[in-house]
Amino acid sequence: MNIQKMMKQVQDMQSQMQKSQAQLGSQVFESTVAGGKIVVTANGHGDIQSLKIAKEVVDPEDVDMLQDLILSAVQQVQKKVKDTQAAEMSKMTGGLGLPPGLGF
Repeated sequence: MNIQKMMKQVQDMQSQMQKSQAQLGSQVFESTVAGGKIVVTANGHGDIQSLKIAKEVVDPEDVDMLQDLILSAVQQVQKKVKDTQAAEMSKMTGGLGLPPGLGF
């Protein structure tokens, strides 16, 4: 095992990870529920950027439904971000022979 070669691979992977994180951060992810009446937008880091709610879904007599719809939209957009992050990480670590679920 060549330690210098391994260290070079680690440095290259760190550089790739930094580039990938920057690219992900600039991506926009969107989730819609209630037929597009609620729209949540997040960046590639999972930070919520905007929330749009159509007037038709705002019912003062049924706040619980509105809360559930918003929560669902937020969870969906966060799942999209996490899935994309995992796919990007898998591309980078795929050739290293690491066991699945190692947490990278």
